[in-house]
Amino acid sequence: MKAVLYYGKEDLRNEEIDEPELVPGTVKIAPAYNGICGSDLSLYFNGPVPPAPTADEKHPLTGDTLPIVFGHEFSGVVTEVADDVEGISPGDHVAVEPVIVCGECFPCQSGQYNLCTKAGCHGISGNGGGLAEQLVVDKQWVHPVGDLPLDQAALIEPLSVALHAVKKSGVESGQTAVVGGMGPVGQLVAAVLKARGVHVIASEVSAKRKEFAKKAGYVDAVIDPTEEDLVDYVKDKTDNAGAAVAFDCAGAQVVFEQMLDSLGAGGHLEVVAVHTKAVDLDITNKLTLSEHSVGASFGYAGDHEEAIELVKSGKVNLEQFISSVIKPEDIVEKGFNQLRDHADEEVKILVEVNAQDK
Repeated sequence: MKAVLYYGKEDLRNEEIDEPELVPGTVKIAPAYNGICGSDLSLYFNGPVPPAPTADEKHPLTGDTLPIVFGHEFSGVVTEVADDVEGISPGDHVAVEPVIVCGECFPCQSGQYNLCTKAGCHGISGNGGGLAEQLVVDKQWVHPVGDLPLDQAALIEPLSVALHAVKKSGVESGQTAVVGGMGPVGQLVAAVLKARGVHVIASEVSAKRKEFAKKAGYVDAVIDPTEEDLVDYVKDKTDNAGAAVAFDCAGAQVVFEQMLDSLGAGGHLEVVAVHTKAVDLDITNKLTLSEHSVGASFGYAGDHEEAIELVKSGKVNLEQFISSVIKPEDIVEKGFNQLRDHADEEVKILVEVNAQDK
């Protein structure tokens, strides 16, 4: 079968590989669409970072080394199920939670499997990925989506990331939240917030991303902090109280600081972005004297079903976040290079793997 294989930094190859075989408790899926995300970009342009496998080092759970089949944000159609699998049948349209966990460590045992000490991911750590004609996944990670279009179903994975962050923040309906950064994650965080009855103020410097956020309809306002004082605006819109919650979806020191400054007394900052550099924090003035709190969220744990329901109920429209659909053979030029050079022109690029009705 055909697959896109990741060999390492700036080395993706379309090749023929053997079709995977079912084992007890698993489901075989023909991926339909696979989204490209920030972790894919980092792997492609910067190379693997442990525990992601290398050509010489195996992943501790999959035992795989490079090359691996790429892709972890995907939807597909079930083609076959193991004899002991119930509740899922060939022909079902599904979204996949691509996690690979040990099930034995304390986080796994406590339900926080996203923090598994040996965590892996389909399409990053081995065990097959979404950029192949077929892959096999444990039944517990396969979520039927009913009549949800398959291109939209490929966004259930990043939507679950956003939902997990919003739930973890503790924000409540009627409160005001500020979202820093209107990239793909920021857009989805804003969508989840609005679906939960939260007033949303977004902070973004890119004119194109600002315009998209306005058209999407999930923000009550979007501010360019280089042209307008974000803190003053938030205070004005909250009777000088400040925001109850803020979300750092940019991963930059300046955004981290702006989000903290936009909070009111006792407010909470949830860091969703992955910071690649250490952040400076004046604990006394930014936290202690205002009783601000800072937390962070990573991935998801038991959030996919709720994310699917958000979309099926009409509270979140994923179709508008799909900015481009490309073929596997164009993944470098129209996918990775496009996101590197023109990131503000895209929200989510999907790779059409197996042609399917949406």
